[in-house]
Amino acid sequence: MEIAIIAHDGKKAEMVQFLNEHSEILHHKNINLVSTGTTGEKVSKAGFNVNALLSGPLGGDAQIAARVAEGQCNMVLFFRDPLDRHPHEPDILMLMRLCDVHNVPLATNPATADLLMKSL
Repeated sequence: MEIAIIAHDGKKAEMVQFLNEHSEILHHKNINLVSTGTTGEKVSKAGFNVNALLSGPLGGDAQIAARVAEGQCNMVLFFRDPLDRHPHEPDILMLMRLCDVHNVPLATNPATADLLMKSL
């Protein structure tokens, strides 16, 4: 199973904390993590194996959207910062739309992500 993880700058520490809290599930279920570039760097430094793609503003969100469309990605955890502006907002909306089109679970906050992880 592949889970994509993305976190805006103000949410990266929260993503690392979330993964640490759910590390047992991730390891027990043999989950493959894929991420946008900077999130991947932070997660990797925390000791997780992750396939880091491009940074979000440089196309990483679009790369993950393509993985969703191709059926490679089974779940997306995207800790968005709703109080900040993002120049790559069209890519973010495309990713969210493709999750809906392909019926891929998408969590945009830790509370929803926690429910998805518990469902595994």
